[in-house]
Amino acid sequence: MSSVASRSGAPLSRLSLPIEGMTCASCVGRVERALTAVPGVQTASVNLATERADLSFIGAPDPQAAVRAIERAGYTVREATTELSIEGMTCASCVGRVERGLAQLPGVIAASVNLATERAQVRHLAGTVSVADLVAAVENAGYTARAAGVSTAAAGDQEEERREAEARALRRSLLLAAVLTLPVFILEMGSHLVPAMHHWVMHAVGLQTSWYLQFALATLVLFGPGLRFFRKGVPALLRGAPDMNSLVSLGTAAAYGYSVVATFAPGVLPPGTANVYFEAAVVIVTLILLGRTLEARAKGRTSQAIKRLVGLQARTARVQRGDETVEVPLDEVTLGDVVLVRPGEKVPVDGAVLEGASYVDESMITGEPVPVAKAVGAEVVGGTLNTTGAFSFRVTKVGGDTVLAQIIRLVEQAQGSKLPIQALVDRVTMWFVPAVMAAAALTFLVWLVLGPAPALTFALVNAVAVLIIACPCAMGLATPTSIMVGTGRAAELGVLFRKGEALQALRDVSVIALDKTGTLTKGRPELTDLEPADGFQADEVLALVAAVETRSEHPIAEAIVAAARARGLALATIERFEAVPGFGVSARVAGRTVAVGADRYMTRLGLEVAAFRPTAQRLGEQGRSPLYAAIDGRLAAVIAVADPIKESTPAAIQALHALGLKVAMITGDNAATAAAIARQLGIDEVAAEVLPDGKVAALKRFRAGGAKVAFVGDGINDAPALAEADVGLAIGTGTDVAIEAADVVLMSGDLRGVPNAIALSQATIRNIKQNLFWAFAYNAVLIPVAAGLLYPFNGTLLSPIFAAAAMALSSVFVLGNALRLKRFHAPMQADTLGTGMAESERETGR
Repeated sequence: MSSVASRSGAPLSRLSLPIEGMTCASCVGRVERALTAVPGVQTASVNLATERADLSFIGAPDPQAAVRAIERAGYTVREATTELSIEGMTCASCVGRVERGLAQLPGVIAASVNLATERAQVRHLAGTVSVADLVAAVENAGYTARAAGVSTAAAGDQEEERREAEARALRRSLLLAAVLTLPVFILEMGSHLVPAMHHWVMHAVGLQTSWYLQFALATLVLFGPGLRFFRKGVPALLRGAPDMNSLVSLGTAAAYGYSVVATFAPGVLPPGTANVYFEAAVVIVTLILLGRTLEARAKGRTSQAIKRLVGLQARTARVQRGDETVEVPLDEVTLGDVVLVRPGEKVPVDGAVLEGASYVDESMITGEPVPVAKAVGAEVVGGTLNTTGAFSFRVTKVGGDTVLAQIIRLVEQAQGSKLPIQALVDRVTMWFVPAVMAAAALTFLVWLVLGPAPALTFALVNAVAVLIIACPCAMGLATPTSIMVGTGRAAELGVLFRKGEALQALRDVSVIALDKTGTLTKGRPELTDLEPADGFQADEVLALVAAVETRSEHPIAEAIVAAARARGLALATIERFEAVPGFGVSARVAGRTVAVGADRYMTRLGLEVAAFRPTAQRLGEQGRSPLYAAIDGRLAAVIAVADPIKESTPAAIQALHALGLKVAMITGDNAATAAAIARQLGIDEVAAEVLPDGKVAALKRFRAGGAKVAFVGDGINDAPALAEADVGLAIGTGTDVAIEAADVVLMSGDLRGVPNAIALSQATIRNIKQNLFWAFAYNAVLIPVAAGLLYPFNGTLLSPIFAAAAMALSSVFVLGNALRLKRFHAPMQADTLGTGMAESERETGR
């Protein structure tokens, strides 16, 4: 956007919007007319080739009004998401300030800031704001920002170095503050608590000299290690947007300033009120620095999942360049390169095997610890571990397009997202710090007017205690730290939350709807039964039938051919192949006439299937589809083909029932077959004979009565149902990471990831509620105590020192509680469903 002046002298602002959906000149005219009608728009020019609209506004631009006009005309405006890394935030009020600063930019749709990850995700109209605009908005709010890209090994190292440097600086400041604070504390508090110390100070040092020493040491603390609070808190206060640093600055400055007056100009104070509180000011600074140091340490532990994912990336690759093999940094690998991998090495990037064979441990991607065989043509994924053989592969994906990069991106997005439960915290913290300052001012006035002598001393001490006790750090950390640890633990279990909101929504689900093919079953039919008639041999029939089916591309035909080849049967050439739609197929095989099809095909051929009717009925009850084979005009066998149920499916459904969930199945199978499978697995409700476009209607039926429904499908054919469900879970196999329709991606094809995801969702939301209860209850209880509410009843007052200790403890408690999620035990954690990253670390010895 840019600004110029119109002919009338009024300021003129320009705006450029990217538009999708235009196909011809009439589209251009339609959009231009719609935009010209927007209030404030002076000119509108739409370019079909660039698919952009250039607008000039009289006064400030109104992107939202322009977007609404374009959408009413039947077109859409592209959106983009920019991620920023932000430094300097300390509490929930900082988060709100940054979000409001970003949201005020024209073109920004939504801004979400995470205190724990120190990142902001900004959704905006593509092309309306630049990274520089966003960074400037953050800086105007009083913080620093830079663009944040997808984590790589190098970027991860830089981020780790920055956090470690910050932690080291905090530790140094804490150590210096503690060394300088200890003498102040001993001189002042020792005199009050130990009579012998009081006697020594009064006679050996002298009261005034003691105060001079405390002044010197306190000055060093406040304007040395404690200067960080004033550098951030005072500007925030002057901007009319106070934060936690402002509270600490006010509290310590009040205690320090009063003490300075009492030390050097006691005559200006009322008689009996000349006391010093240097020890309160320095102990507050030291305790808050202790809390910050512990927070920095705990925050580092919350992001370990991302660190481990980034650590899976290889740093170099052995690439063929001409006749030589050279080792190059990973960022120098390009599409089409041929990469060589030796036993025990990591696969550096994604590709397809060109030569050689091996077994590759893909547990860090799929959660499956059993190595997968790789031969020529097989896909390999960057970050996985080659175990036995050596092979070469051609690179198909590099950088941010690799599977591992997509996983890292999904985890980062989930960790940076906000849950609906956070909305309450945002509303409270928006007004919290100003409310605390008002409460402190009210406390000071009430004690000054109504308090006992020395009223000024009581007023000061209690007002400072209110300022210090009410720091909103715990509120700001309560939700994001739990999300970070929970989604990180989920990634270790092969569960990726594409949308952070799903972490909360999944907890409220009461019905799990499962697609049958590829979800409950393996997704590929297999020959399960072949019962020959008298006078025929099973292998003889199978060889003849499979020869006929080689001409068919039907999945059932492929299953029969695969079974024959697995038995090593020779398949003869065929003649006169004929397919009869809806009935079956026939051909001449080695001089014999062979027909394969349904019972109606046998009836059409004049053959009676009554002898096999009991067998066919039994097979149907087992969920298998019976077929018949006729050879040379005689009924030769009944054949059954079925999509076999995955070995893990029964246990997964039992686990879902154990979580108190109702399990439903959606399938295109006939009602009898579907009912048979449901009985076999213990499924509660079935929607059978459902066409692909009927799955959405089935979900709406399951939702009757207000039930929340999660749908589990393969993420490709089930996209409408995944989008319709309250939560969509896509069963993936590692290469289907970027499934746009799903809220949750299960990297393994194992259905047991579903109860794991639900149990983890329940544990995470429970953890968040515990954190929020502690953060809110802590302030609700201790602010009145700090204000002196209990003093008229039992003489209880809260020293600012104890207020600082309690404030630091609250944040540490919240972080410690969130870290308990790292020990979450998956209900379906079995030998075939490992924790991928943990397995990979053991394999690589990290």
